[in-house]
Amino acid sequence: MATVDRGNKQFQGMFKEMWKVSDTVDFGDAATGSGTFASADVTVPGVALGDVVLGVSVGVDTVDAVVAGAVTAADTVTLTLLNNTAGAVDLASTTVRFMVARFS
Repeated sequence: MATVDRGNKQFQGMFKEMWKVSDTVDFGDAATGSGTFASADVTVPGVALGDVVLGVSVGVDTVDAVVAGAVTAADTVTLTLLNNTAGAVDLASTTVRFMVARFS
């Protein structure tokens, strides 16, 4: 289960609500070849389409792959590992941290 802190004390005036999220994910294998990806969904109660993921921190070396997040449905953030390397990327299960914000 994800750990979620909900509040609105930072960036006052710009965002009306924010979520600080920490969860453990296993992206699986992003196969060999530029442009392949793996993804993981994280349940974040209260987020909605139109909310923005401000950043993603991953607890392991991403081996030059790129990790990004987006709100893809109500209560759901999808984290995507984009493999732009020449080889396969299969990260170990790791803790990810990110923030979600709702514009004022």
